[in-house]
Amino acid sequence: MRTISYLLIGILFGITLFKSEAASWFRIYEMFRFESFHMYGIIGTAVILGISIVQVIKRFKIKSFYGQKIIFYPKEQSISRYIIGGIIFGLGWALAGACPGPMFTLAGAGFLPILIVILFAIIGTFLYGLLKDKLPH
Repeated sequence: MRTISYLLIGILFGITLFKSEAASWFRIYEMFRFESFHMYGIIGTAVILGISIVQVIKRFKIKSFYGQKIIFYPKEQSISRYIIGGIIFGLGWALAGACPGPMFTLAGAGFLPILIVILFAIIGTFLYGLLKDKLPH
């Protein structure tokens, strides 16, 4: 039953990304050239909603749909790791024209060249898994 609910949430998320044009290469290109507010509005709304929802979960000790306690682990406060990670993520996003969520949305919408990006994202994730103990965190 969990798998079906996750699948339905993923489909709804994909439809939302596609209909809001958040998966559009042209919208992403406009964003990186500072020519349109569209993507900044979507990302800003997501950040504000994310912060608000996390605060509500923490304040009211809300549990998951399955009754499990939601735990937020503290993170190290290292600026350089966020800057380096953000640069790598941003460069990949700019080169591919999509971040991980829209990659699968574009594949589902029939844009088959994105499968090359998905393949290399999977390879990169696998390589990170192999090297993560040797990398600074």
